[in-house]
Amino acid sequence: MRIAVATDDDRGLDAVLSYHFGRCPYYILVDVKGREIKEAKSVSNPFYGEHGQPGQVPSFIHSQGAQVIIAGGMGYRAMQFFQDFGIEPITGVSGKVKDVVEAYLEKRIGGAEPCDESKAHGGREKKMAPPPGEFEGDEISRLKEEMVALRRQLAEAQQRLAKLEQGKR
Repeated sequence: MRIAVATDDDRGLDAVLSYHFGRCPYYILVDVKGREIKEAKSVSNPFYGEHGQPGQVPSFIHSQGAQVIIAGGMGYRAMQFFQDFGIEPITGVSGKVKDVVEAYLEKRIGGAEPCDESKAHGGREKKMAPPPGEFEGDEISRLKEEMVALRRQLAEAQQRLAKLEQGKR
């Protein structure tokens, strides 16, 4: 089985899960056999920065041979596209790829809910971009970098918590 994971970086199993499947810069493709991770490779999102047309990213993930897509969030339409391709969408999770994939294989995570942005717009409308000049380019870049760093810190805290919880058992 191949699992595609939307990520903010290309560090393989140590990559940090991205909040949005279509706007992430990378996907980590994880090949598993049974409950064992066999291989992980990074591929660039060819639609990063432009977000593409509806269905392009699910089609790309399908072309990579994935049976599962894991991301922090995605909209109604994307979930439907994935299901039409026979790909199981998993949302509402965060952390490092290795931890998230292991949680999926152990059936500790599953299912998909549309992201808040999709819910707010009834799954039909796109969020409007801010008016030109509202944010400076440097500010946007800085905020994006901070978000990636925060997701990395959250992933590391989740990893430490899981280790502590295992020690209590």
